[in-house]
Amino acid sequence: MELTAWLSLVTICIFGAMTPGPSLVVVLKNTIGGGRSNGLVTALAQATGVAIYATLTVLGLAVLIQESPMVFNAIRYVSIVFILYLAYQAFTAKSGISKIDGEAGNVTLAQSAREGLMIAFVNPKLAIFFLALFSQFIQTDASWTQNAVMIATVGLVDFIWYTTIVLTLSQKGFLTALRNNIHIVEKITGVALLTVAARVAL
Repeated sequence: MELTAWLSLVTICIFGAMTPGPSLVVVLKNTIGGGRSNGLVTALAQATGVAIYATLTVLGLAVLIQESPMVFNAIRYVSIVFILYLAYQAFTAKSGISKIDGEAGNVTLAQSAREGLMIAFVNPKLAIFFLALFSQFIQTDASWTQNAVMIATVGLVDFIWYTTIVLTLSQKGFLTALRNNIHIVEKITGVALLTVAARVAL
């Protein structure tokens, strides 16, 4: 892949990562609820999910999803259910647990990893995005090395972006202030997730 083409890919990926969506909400939720480690694990798992989607897109899954409404809707319904589950958790969370010594609260690393991976992987619109994105860069005679560079670029851009958010958000003073108002943060998170679920449904 030529340098100019790669830079174009990076630019598109950066704007895609910076667009607010369900991944941002989950990264924020787990950083506030569990701390920096949870946020970083969520960011890594989310980037992994994005990279998996990019790989499957190269292999042709995005075309299948685009041409088969049944497959697209099946993935979309799973996505809606999962996001509604996260919203339910936000609305029913016991705020006091998240304040223990200003450190990690009730969000485990395993839960952070699972939610980070799922929030990326159950989003069929990612496949459509990658279909539109990769169609500009994929060549029929492209080697696996070229495809691997594209896939790695997509995953790394997402990981770097969300890691930056986590490191900024998890500064001790900022995180303590958020946890002192966790009951408000949880409700805002719940509303944001419901909004995301509505957008996915529509």
